[in-house]
Amino acid sequence: MTGRKKILLIYTGGTIGMIQADDDGAFIPFNFELIRSQFPELEQLGSDIEVISYNPPLDSSNMGPESWVSIVHTIADWYSKVDGFVILHGTDTMAYTGSALSFMLEGLAKPVILTGAQLSINQIRTDAKENLVTAIQIASHPELPIREVAIYFQNRLYRANRTKKMDADDFAAFNSPNFPALGEAGVHLEFEFPTPEDAYKGRRFRVFDQLEYHVGHLRFYPGLPPEMMDTILLNPKLKGVILQSYGSGNLPTSPHLIATLKKAIDQGKTILNITQCSAGTVEMGRYATSTQLLKQGIISGKDLTFEAALSKMMYLMGKYKDADEVRFYMERNIRGEMRADKGYTT
Repeated sequence: MTGRKKILLIYTGGTIGMIQADDDGAFIPFNFELIRSQFPELEQLGSDIEVISYNPPLDSSNMGPESWVSIVHTIADWYSKVDGFVILHGTDTMAYTGSALSFMLEGLAKPVILTGAQLSINQIRTDAKENLVTAIQIASHPELPIREVAIYFQNRLYRANRTKKMDADDFAAFNSPNFPALGEAGVHLEFEFPTPEDAYKGRRFRVFDQLEYHVGHLRFYPGLPPEMMDTILLNPKLKGVILQSYGSGNLPTSPHLIATLKKAIDQGKTILNITQCSAGTVEMGRYATSTQLLKQGIISGKDLTFEAALSKMMYLMGKYKDADEVRFYMERNIRGEMRADKGYTT
């Protein structure tokens, strides 16, 4: 498409779209259909903006796989009609949604930018205006340097499946601990890491929505009761479990834990090991405390965030029925979500 870019703005809910009513001071949803009258400066961006609002809007605490499916189908319905997408979302689960969309939108060749705010859109000191305007500017950039799912917040653009919410109060609420920002908004928009061509060139866009929800999570801490480990690892309804281990992938060497892990693997479960640390990577075999995990068939999540690990496992388990295929792709970079020797995808 040439000339004015066409952007679809999807308001799902969250602080960014709540305004304080004049009569009783209660917070009510902002009508984004009126966005042009509220923000006339959007006309200066040279974009035509279409708006879809969830009714009712969802608090981000209520966002989950069903919401992700709804969003990707909205994107699919509009994919041939617009140049890019901006999704307004509550901050608490934005990194989960962004990670999930990065896997579910296969062959994506257009920008999908998530943003939100720490203060609602009509408050004097709100961060909503800058986040919204710049997200639209990124999505409508004439050269389309970003053709992936990304999160824009407080002057930084991050790859969505590398991002975590790090601060409940600060305007700079998000960070990407293991991968640099894709871009930065200062006086000029600077894109340090535009989306590489191998992410989209020659690939057909399609949506995958058959996620497997039966994924468990076990975060280790000193004194974790053995029966709690068993409850999660041996739960017959779970098809996969994400372990959050210490440091570079270390867990206790108790015979009970090793035996329980072996039983879980024998049941056909996929067991993924990621670190509890905000930054860094799992290196199983580096210490004796992780060597046993390798022997049992636990796979390494390398430097995956928990948000990316969860959504990737849901995606792969829905896509592949063979557990060996799931394990193969869990350890490989498929959307730029983890450290790789080369490229954005396998």
